[in-house]
Amino acid sequence: MPRPSRPDFENRYVGRFAPSPTGPLHLGSLIAALASYLDARANCGRWLLRIEDLDPPRQPAGAADQILRQLEAMGLHWDGPVFYQSSCHEAYAEALDSLRKAGLVYPCDCSRRQIRTMGSIYDGRCRKRVEPPNKAYALRLHTTNEPIAFTDLIQGEFGQRLQSDVGDFVIKRKDSLFAYQLAVVVDDANQGITNIVRGYDLLDSTPRQIYLQKILQLPEPQYAHIPILVDTRGDKLSKQSHADSIDLKLGSQLMRESLRFLGQYPDPELHQAPAPEQLQWAVSNWDIQSVPKLATIAESLD
Repeated sequence: MPRPSRPDFENRYVGRFAPSPTGPLHLGSLIAALASYLDARANCGRWLLRIEDLDPPRQPAGAADQILRQLEAMGLHWDGPVFYQSSCHEAYAEALDSLRKAGLVYPCDCSRRQIRTMGSIYDGRCRKRVEPPNKAYALRLHTTNEPIAFTDLIQGEFGQRLQSDVGDFVIKRKDSLFAYQLAVVVDDANQGITNIVRGYDLLDSTPRQIYLQKILQLPEPQYAHIPILVDTRGDKLSKQSHADSIDLKLGSQLMRESLRFLGQYPDPELHQAPAPEQLQWAVSNWDIQSVPKLATIAESLD
């Protein structure tokens, strides 16, 4: 597939939902999709769908198609064709080559155990390697300690000094797969994404992505991070923790609960209304400032 052309960023809102096809949508991922959809539609913008399918071993057959069917059943219809990361390796390789030429990339064969002994913040010990190691290695990006800060539309001011708070981070994995941080930055630029509404668990990644955007001379979108849904033990609902797939027969209840989670409270007469009717109300009444400024909210379905 040819590399997508980069759309004009001026005077337009383009949002996106970007699930990994590791299983069907659960309630937490539905809430994330709904938040990004509502913010796009309330701002008369486009809402794109990207399937982040860069990790084949973790992707059950048919999972991506199931996600598409679930979104459509809930009335969350996207604009344009679905964007698949697996078709964009050429664009990621081009970005990686640009970083190499700038002298910002180096090989690292440190194990996860070694990194844990560093306090889980990579200390740059492989920076001065002259030759690549003889075993499998990742590629890391040089970071600096210059502050990187941004204003999140929900959570407010947030910033990091990457070198001391995160360390040099991986942009290509030991298994030769492109890392999330690089792929997402390239994709957002190539799709012309102007606004990103996603879960709080990705707030910590944002300074790394802004750093890459600056180096690669790509536009910086506006970010907004919603709280993540957790179970009664405080664990994030996820496919890895075997969170239940949404039951489309409960569409009205799921929509009502998702809106309540996001701080949007439909009129009482809409509580039993079909999901599309609630969704129409939510687009007209969306207020991103009403989304709770929290990291997590415990699950409590009616």
